[in-house]
Amino acid sequence: MARRSKGFQGCLVLLLLIIMVVSGCSAKPGASAQQGDAEKNTDVETGSSKAETRVVQDEYGEVTIPVHPQRIAGVYVEDYLKALDIKPVVQWYHPTWGVQDYLNLDVPKFDITGSTEALLQYNPDLIIVDGGVDAALYEQYSKVAPTYRLPESVLQDSNQVLTTVADVVGQPEKGAAFEEQFKQKIADAKSRLQQTIGNETVAVVRLNVAEKGLALFGLNNRYTGFIYAELGLTPHPLARDMKEYQEILSEEAIPSLDADHIIVFPSNGTWDSKENQEAVRMLDGKLWQSLPAVKNKHVYMMERSHWQSGGVVANSMKIDDLLEKMTP
Repeated sequence: MARRSKGFQGCLVLLLLIIMVVSGCSAKPGASAQQGDAEKNTDVETGSSKAETRVVQDEYGEVTIPVHPQRIAGVYVEDYLKALDIKPVVQWYHPTWGVQDYLNLDVPKFDITGSTEALLQYNPDLIIVDGGVDAALYEQYSKVAPTYRLPESVLQDSNQVLTTVADVVGQPEKGAAFEEQFKQKIADAKSRLQQTIGNETVAVVRLNVAEKGLALFGLNNRYTGFIYAELGLTPHPLARDMKEYQEILSEEAIPSLDADHIIVFPSNGTWDSKENQEAVRMLDGKLWQSLPAVKNKHVYMMERSHWQSGGVVANSMKIDDLLEKMTP
């Protein structure tokens, strides 16, 4: 029995030695594979893991987000992502308003009137939303992916929004570079417009297609206030004194819109859209035609898409429009 036990122990020792040799031979390739995976998951510029997270403060509190998000859904803020050369996984869409065509994004549409769960199929690792999302809707988005809601304190300033979005997506340097170039573009445009139209008054009007009426945009309008605040254009008194973002102009009020220059765009579609033609005909009416800007050919019919957005890309396009229409 003793001999049998000793032989059995010898076999066990031999077996253990074989296992150790095999393990030793395979240890190095195994380590290399793990290292390769780690390199794949590491950002080349920063050396940090792309799966790394950080805690930031948004409008509703603290939220944990990826340090280097790869699949971003920017609901209402795709403009700022484009400024940062980031292609979002979806573009927001509304059945009535359509999409922001000026961005020319070749991505799937996300219907903001439907369920937030529709975003799941696009597997976002970060969702960024603006002031159009309240606390209840924010909670729904947060169930899909980490969601950052822009603070109310930055929403009135497109430059602050850009800076905030750039920080959230981990690319503050790109935000700073865009802002620097944009500031120079604004300064150049402001100088040219001052030389051309000086203190002549400007009004921005939207043709509300469905109601067949006109809405005057005020000084603090998030879409068009930029042309007054940044480009130095002089608002018509009706726009200057307005407390709301916009006001509907009654038919009787149209003659009081005696601005030197009028910018106008349709609420939906284009100037050539068949469904808009009945509303467009009101611009042929006597009251509109009697306005000084109309008589002097200082009415500028703009495309609605970027004029109904307050993003930095949209604002840059507005500058191009104004220089084309108002300067030699």
